[in-house]
Amino acid sequence: MGDKANGHPGAAGRAATADHPASVRNVVLVGHSGSGKTTLVEALALTAGAVNRAGRVEDGTSLSDYDEIEHRQQRSVQLSLVPVEWGGYKINLLDTPGYADFVGELRAGLRAADAALFVVSAAEAPETMAGATRMVWEECAAVGMPRAIVVTHLEAARSDFAEMTRTCARIFGGDDPDAVLPLYLPLHGAPASDGHAPVTGLIGLLSQRLFDYATGERKESEPGEEQQPAIEAARNRLIEGIIAESEDETLMDRYLGGADLDFKTLVEDLERAVARGVFHPVLAAAPAAEGARQGIGTVELLELITGGFPTPLEREAPAVSTLGGTARTVKACDPDGPLVAEIVKTASDPYVGRVSLVRVFSGTLRPEETVHVSGHGLADRGPDGRALHESDERIGALSAPFGKQQRTLTHCIAGDLACVAKLNRAETGDTLSAKDDPLLMAPWDLPDPLLPLAIQAHSKADEDKLSQGLARLVAEDPTMRLEQNQDTHQVVLWCLGEAHADVALDRLRSRYGVQVDVIAHKVSLRETFAGKSAGRGRHVKQSGGHGQFAICEIEVEPLPGGSGIEFVDKVVGGAVPRQFIPSVEKGVRAQAARGVAAGYPLIDVRVTLLDGKAHSVDSSDAAFQTAGALALREAAADATIHLLEPVAEVQVLVGDDYVGAVMSDLSGRRGRVVGTEQAPGGRTLVRAEVPEIEIGRYAVDLRSLSHGTARFDRGYARHEPMPPQLSERIREQAQNTP
Repeated sequence: MGDKANGHPGAAGRAATADHPASVRNVVLVGHSGSGKTTLVEALALTAGAVNRAGRVEDGTSLSDYDEIEHRQQRSVQLSLVPVEWGGYKINLLDTPGYADFVGELRAGLRAADAALFVVSAAEAPETMAGATRMVWEECAAVGMPRAIVVTHLEAARSDFAEMTRTCARIFGGDDPDAVLPLYLPLHGAPASDGHAPVTGLIGLLSQRLFDYATGERKESEPGEEQQPAIEAARNRLIEGIIAESEDETLMDRYLGGADLDFKTLVEDLERAVARGVFHPVLAAAPAAEGARQGIGTVELLELITGGFPTPLEREAPAVSTLGGTARTVKACDPDGPLVAEIVKTASDPYVGRVSLVRVFSGTLRPEETVHVSGHGLADRGPDGRALHESDERIGALSAPFGKQQRTLTHCIAGDLACVAKLNRAETGDTLSAKDDPLLMAPWDLPDPLLPLAIQAHSKADEDKLSQGLARLVAEDPTMRLEQNQDTHQVVLWCLGEAHADVALDRLRSRYGVQVDVIAHKVSLRETFAGKSAGRGRHVKQSGGHGQFAICEIEVEPLPGGSGIEFVDKVVGGAVPRQFIPSVEKGVRAQAARGVAAGYPLIDVRVTLLDGKAHSVDSSDAAFQTAGALALREAAADATIHLLEPVAEVQVLVGDDYVGAVMSDLSGRRGRVVGTEQAPGGRTLVRAEVPEIEIGRYAVDLRSLSHGTARFDRGYARHEPMPPQLSERIREQAQNTP
């Protein structure tokens, strides 16, 4: 792996179709934004022959020309697939965004892949490594993803491979820093005028061979005498690290006894340790020399992928059940088994329409077949989940992306990835299975979007297209949640951050032709009575013909939180006829829903009907409804009305270095810290109760406050009275609003 003979690059322009899962490698590139993932994908594609020296495929586009929005944003904003061939293997390279707002794309990549290349920049500051980069590492660890580390940007001044390797071992190694060790050492050329010695090649520690890229082609030779001491020290530590994770307990005894372990044994043990996710080799990568076909370290990476990373056969498939919920055992990655595939990403193409990226876990997917599509939808965050949706759909053409082209595939076997066009009723996270044997896969977890974006159509023409555009947007991106708030009558897109919101607005405008305006987000407030009050509703009109007559007297008193509206009838002597008492209640409840002070629903009160008057001819249901509403309004006019604001239970997971700043910030938001507890990895979980009106932008502010190292969850706790000054200001705004 990396020290073996060179692989044979695949022909540019050919879409590979895998014939056996053992010949497939699904690799996701992950890392912090700016670490060089997309550049590394292009370098690997160049070495494998998928692109030419200018980094272009046959249609003239770059492999990074995934999305025009991506170019405007100056960052990767979506998961992208680049399939290449190397040494008889098909390698599906999945490039993920590194920015925290697009963690949903990262998790989709982890779902589709079997191993990860964790990309770090040699020019990255240690504090960045300890923060946002560690969070990405933990995303991989949470799903048990085997990982190797690639150090990029070695050409940068002040880059230091040895120091970055030590940093990675300290941050990612946890209790076992020897689980993160270099597999190669960089070979440096003559120092430049600024003193920086460029990387010209690599030294293989296991093979003790030198791989020189200085001429533009990889050349193998013996290391010089001056390099032997550094090689020997690093090699011994690497061998000890491999043996420590070996399943062969005799290896350590043989090594300590002075036995010379052969190269093949070490490589096989290394491969097993990497596949099990207990050892993380560190490799190096640098740009290709001018006119070169191979970037430094790309051959070694491709050989690690094909020789050291697990095959799809070694991955345990997610849980599968029937549509009725009965567990179903499906043989892992069997091309001849029942069809079980999953949509890991949904995108829109202006010419093709909806395009679904599918990972096949069992069976074989073929064009022109009819499959059963089923799922609950990943975008739902409701307390009761979402009802199962299902339909039969016909598979159109299968394809693999190359630049902006889609190249046709004849089939897609278990373990492989393919793009499927025009699955019009399928969503991200849905399961594809045989029509006569419908199955359902357990979904993966996605973060809850916590940044509200209230929008409205810019014009009448936009209003006609808005609902369809929003539906497509949410179907594409399950980390986005659409809310039609019945209290505030606002359309709210819940996003993961500002960049996520910007991309959503950009896609609405450019893909679906919908122009929207962003408006202030409103919080669902409530009203209640502070004490007892009485009111009399008199609705008497006579205007020729049939008149209207209804009088009722009520008493209103506050109830404990969560009681709602309670209506009590205490009329005696038939002052209000029995048939009109429900009318009074209906009028009271209708007025309560409209509010009595600032236009927010009234809650947690008991309304008691005490007395009234009726007319044998002019009294009616409508008249007593109006009288009930008038009585409640009169009672409110003589009472103190509290505005109630929703309070959220907030849990913030933050590094110990930022706990004080976070707690101080929560206090400044009128929050009450109710407890803290120590969490693994030098972090603290802070629990607090904070008014929702104060945390509308907390997703953005917390990221800034903690340098991207903290995350939070929130849930509704209760409504409670607002401070008088704030309450009065909201009342004034309501009165001045036409």
